[in-house]
Amino acid sequence: MEQFSKWVEIASGYVWGYFLMFMIVGTGLWLTYKMRLVQVRFFSHAWSLITGKWEKPDDKGEITHFQALSTALAATVGTGNIAGVATAIASGGPGAVFWMWVSAFIGMCTKFTCCLLALKYRTVDSDGEVAGGPMYYLRDGLKMPKLGMLFAIFAFIASFGIGNMVQANSVVAPLHAYLTESGLAEAPVRNGLDMVKLAIGIIIAILVGVVILGGIKRIASFADKVVPLMAFGYVAASLYILFVQRENLLPAIKMIFGAAFGIREAAGGMLGFGVAQAMRWGIARGLFSNEAGLGSAPIAHAAAKTSEPVREGMVALLEPFIDTIVICTMTALVIITSGYFDPANATLFAGLKGAELTAAAFRHNVAWGHHVVSIGLIFFTFSTMVGWSYYGDRSVRYMFDANPKRAKRAVFAYRLIYVLLIPIGAAVPLELIWNLSDIANGLMAFPNLIALICLSGVAAEMLRDYEARYPKMRPTS
Repeated sequence: MEQFSKWVEIASGYVWGYFLMFMIVGTGLWLTYKMRLVQVRFFSHAWSLITGKWEKPDDKGEITHFQALSTALAATVGTGNIAGVATAIASGGPGAVFWMWVSAFIGMCTKFTCCLLALKYRTVDSDGEVAGGPMYYLRDGLKMPKLGMLFAIFAFIASFGIGNMVQANSVVAPLHAYLTESGLAEAPVRNGLDMVKLAIGIIIAILVGVVILGGIKRIASFADKVVPLMAFGYVAASLYILFVQRENLLPAIKMIFGAAFGIREAAGGMLGFGVAQAMRWGIARGLFSNEAGLGSAPIAHAAAKTSEPVREGMVALLEPFIDTIVICTMTALVIITSGYFDPANATLFAGLKGAELTAAAFRHNVAWGHHVVSIGLIFFTFSTMVGWSYYGDRSVRYMFDANPKRAKRAVFAYRLIYVLLIPIGAAVPLELIWNLSDIANGLMAFPNLIALICLSGVAAEMLRDYEARYPKMRPTS
């Protein structure tokens, strides 16, 4: 088993290697060209769409533009915003932050195209229930149902790892540490299971179950309240910390741009990271954080209540901006302004990585800073579990699409299993599960990118049609 785990870890490294990054970034650049910088030209319009002013109550769909955005962000905003950013900075230097921004800017157009196509090729059954995403535009747009099935299988596998068990393990960690360190609970281990973690996992499973067993409407209702709250809270706390360290803010920004283009003096000479390292880690962590190109977010956006697919694409392009350019930047600036690249603090941050590094940086700036990270992890990972459950259940729906009754039973069974696996994920080590689901998550990108490239002409034509009609359009309220 140990040898198998090593092979899986190696395979994960290959899947998430330079080729996948090249494919995602290359596709994003192509789409940015085809859509003529839609992420810039319609950025302000995208914000107006989530206010509800453009919605029509008789349009098909199940949730509002804002709820679709919140649901997708619930699944996207997670450990990558806290641990992933720290890893990028520790491995690629401060210049990695700049390349995270670049990946997010390109990813905005990729998300636009994905979600536009998801609306165009979605299905709506007699009960008004919506199903959509890459599997449907692969099947109905490209006439490649087998490739659509392959995507659905990868998304199904990834949902149990990245969306479920791994997230459960992450959300339990800060709670478990607090309970045991404060003496509020002991940590008995029985048959290899940590009973405190198992108990916390059962509570989380019940909470997740209450949300997801109600389907997309209840998930969206949860997301449109929790996601803005958790994002605003994290950003507000980060801004306060940056205000405390305001004298370090301008030097930190100079360091980011200097290191991004290889000006060694700007990095203080601490590690001497080159442009290649900064690009590699910045783009990789940026893509991991905002998931642009992987094809998960279109599944949530397909449920939006609109007759204009282009509009939902514009709403979706806000995701990488909020996730990476706003939230990830907060994490990055707090780490850099903490003095992480100051040789005088080498001992303070020695050996720290991931969420531990972020927590140390927040605590170094203000005494209560590490609590921001702990609370952020709890909310971010819990929301990811809720959001990813929908991606998995729509994938199951696609697998049984030929038989609607069987599809409904399969989706209900999937939701139950999803909930039951949460306590297990909370209580046991998950290195193998993480790597297997990481592979499946990465493999989702390949069929999705094929569809985006082949259907880019369709998306561009729909955008041109919308642009031609846009001057005559008026909000509904």
